[in-house]
Amino acid sequence: MAEEQQPSTDDETAAKSATTKQASPKAETDQSATQPVEDQPTATPEEVAALEKKAADFEDKYLRAEAEVQNMQARFQKEQTTLIKYDGQQLAKDVLPVIDNLERALAVEASDDVAAQIKKGVQMTYDHLEDALKRNHVTEIAALGQTFDPTLHQAVQSVPAEDGQTAETVVNVLQKGYQLKDRVLRPAMVVVAQ
Repeated sequence: MAEEQQPSTDDETAAKSATTKQASPKAETDQSATQPVEDQPTATPEEVAALEKKAADFEDKYLRAEAEVQNMQARFQKEQTTLIKYDGQQLAKDVLPVIDNLERALAVEASDDVAAQIKKGVQMTYDHLEDALKRNHVTEIAALGQTFDPTLHQAVQSVPAEDGQTAETVVNVLQKGYQLKDRVLRPAMVVVAQ
């Protein structure tokens, strides 16, 4: 007959040691939970409060920096929009004296055919220049007969109001004023009735 195998002592020893190994990590964990750990740092309430204050300060600085960046972006965008809107302002200012001189040339009477031809050429130049300024949103400021507006007009002289004139009305324009879109390039130099 077949012999029954009896467990050897080596097998029993191995089984016991395996059970002990499985139980030992749990036992170690239980022991570490009950024993005070001297290596873990503990923070005092003052230290915790100081760390919380430091974290709040960092958060505040971050939020302020983020707001500053947003403000700078908005300011930059506004400046870019303004630059684009008033592009060519300096050129327009530089051209205004040329228009004044052409108007003075046109005010002179032509006495002969040669002068009439020159005046005709000056008129054509003046018309083209005026048209180019209008296409670029440079317009003349209305002044004669208008109520005096210090943002658009520069009063260089005042005269007593005559019959039919109201006070604070522009009665004479000495030099035309111009504006680019809604920005005054040069105020109109005017005489105002008082």
